Amino acid sequence: MTLAIVLAAGAPAAGLPTGTGEALADRLAAQWRRAGVPEVRVAADLDELAELAGQADGPVVLSGADLVAHTAVLRHLVTSPVGATVALVLTDPPTGGRTAVREERGQVVDAGPPERLDGEATGIFGGALRVGRDDVPALVAAARAATAGASRTAGPVVDQVFAELTAQSALVFAHRVRLLVAHRVNDATGLAGAEAAVAAVDEDRAELRLSVKEKDDFFTTYFVSTWSPQVTKVCAKLGLSPTAVTMLSVAFAVAAAALFATGGRPLLVAGAVLLYLGFVLDCVDGQLARYTRNFSAWGGWLDTMADRAKEYLVYAGLGWGATAAGFRYGWALAIAAMTLQTVRHMTDAWYGVLHDEAARRPKTGGTGGGGGIGDRLNAASNRVQADSGSVSYWLKRTVVFPIGERWALIALAAALFDQRIALLAVLTWGVLAFAYTGALRTLRARWMWVPVLDTVDATLHRDDGPLAARLPVLRRPGPLVLAVVAALGAALLLLAGLVFRLPAPTVELLGASGAASEIDSVDWWRWTALPAALPVAVLAVLLVLLVGAAGAGAAHNGPLDWLVPAALRAAEYLFAIAVGLIGGAPAWLIFGYVFVLTVHHYDLVARLEKRQAAPPLHAATLGWEGRSVLLALAAIAGFVSIGLATLGIYLLVLFVASVVLAWFVRPARAARVPAVPAGTGGRATG
Repeated sequence: MTLAIVLAAGAPAAGLPTGTGEALADRLAAQWRRAGVPEVRVAADLDELAELAGQADGPVVLSGADLVAHTAVLRHLVTSPVGATVALVLTDPPTGGRTAVREERGQVVDAGPPERLDGEATGIFGGALRVGRDDVPALVAAARAATAGASRTAGPVVDQVFAELTAQSALVFAHRVRLLVAHRVNDATGLAGAEAAVAAVDEDRAELRLSVKEKDDFFTTYFVSTWSPQVTKVCAKLGLSPTAVTMLSVAFAVAAAALFATGGRPLLVAGAVLLYLGFVLDCVDGQLARYTRNFSAWGGWLDTMADRAKEYLVYAGLGWGATAAGFRYGWALAIAAMTLQTVRHMTDAWYGVLHDEAARRPKTGGTGGGGGIGDRLNAASNRVQADSGSVSYWLKRTVVFPIGERWALIALAAALFDQRIALLAVLTWGVLAFAYTGALRTLRARWMWVPVLDTVDATLHRDDGPLAARLPVLRRPGPLVLAVVAALGAALLLLAGLVFRLPAPTVELLGASGAASEIDSVDWWRWTALPAALPVAVLAVLLVLLVGAAGAGAAHNGPLDWLVPAALRAAEYLFAIAVGLIGGAPAWLIFGYVFVLTVHHYDLVARLEKRQAAPPLHAATLGWEGRSVLLALAAIAGFVSIGLATLGIYLLVLFVASVVLAWFVRPARAARVPAVPAGTGGRATG
């Protein structure tokens, strides 16, 4: 249960009468209750603060008694999904000894007097923060340190506690105030001005506008968010949950995929319209969550997984439709688009982890630092990001080919041309975007020189299995080089398979009666003869993959080792595609197997982003190297299709079972276990 503590000490305005006649501190306590905090206490001094926080058995909300704000501001802080510990950050000038803060990527990386910050201040502490349960001991220690007079700042008492908390390396995220009002006041004049500013803003209208992301992509900003808030308000009035809207979005995308698979100009146009509406709903589910403050770990995970599943089902519909229309390589294009996009997403996810970690660490070592190319690229990127709305800003956001632009391109290309053109367009832009982002991120990462895989469970996020744990550890030439070698080996095997699988015009087969029958060349995936040398090639490439797996036990602390997960995903996917091709498996089956792999790997990424534990049945997935060994054995034995189908179904069943265990069974069991209070003593409940 969340506890809110209003710290009256060091706040001269705490006893000032407000417009309603009650003291400012009392009104603030009442606002915390309206914001959804069930238990609110007013602490007279730091000793009482430390005692109350030490007894808390859940998150603690702390605020000074000089804050004048909309209740929505407090509710947003309490329900913020960005992290466990979140601080209110204002743009007010740092007067009255208030603590200045410096943020990077939404994290408070420094706090204290402006002249002592390691860099330029980006705002001031807003006098309120939510402290996650795991950080509550650090809050107690910060209160004790401020009591002892060891604070980094001599400002208001709540500022001293906050500065001490950040000095203890607690991970604090910043919550900015937009459209609504929040001010810290010192006297009656400041109080009157702040109350007038609060009264001048329509709180509900501002909350609806705040449901839209502050910075989104070009297509989403100008072709979706201009009218989606009205859909959000209708959904809220109907009582729909964000999860229900997510499922509606999935239904629209599935319907669009089915229309793309059917083909014909009217159906392609209808599919494009449904795809656009599905994307609108995909935006609405997040807007609805922000508008109603209905956040949940399950909803965030489901939204991430649904986004990828929807997109790849659309690829499947396009591939099916292109093949049915007579284009031989329709499924091949769909497989290529899905593989490329997944590997891209893996680099995106880990580059985000790299940046977050870089924001918390001093920049040491590397090839940049002193005005190098990485430093200049970083400065140029920051300038473009700051100039929101400019041509360079929109070009930068669009060239990376975000989801809005991808869905818009698919819809337009399918409606105006056909499924084949839609897939080719996605592949072409995707390759260019991958090359652009890959080159710039590599340069910037070498400049930052921040290892990230040494801060998490590398075995989990590499997706290693029991076989990798038993292989001899190769510490040289490093895990990234070994992973890239594995990916290149799989790519060469795929190339060999493509060369030997070139279609013949027809293939004559002798039936049981001895009569020759002719097979159309569309069946080239299944009926072209397999050269005797290819099983040997499969075995050789498998050994190369196992060499890549032998880097699992090596230190992942190189400046580019954040690329290891993406390289391993590429190695496994390319190997599976090559084995399927060589073994004559149907293209749709290869797509299905790789699709299941992507679902498994996106689950790991979603849990990484949401700071969650490993899936319950992860050990049973055999690891990327174990699955590759099984497929290689199936290829050598001549049962590739059976191997792909069996292993794919096995992984899908494991995934569904893990979802049920992680999100339904375990939470239900935990809810049946009575909570044990962390401390004793009475509390005032609001």
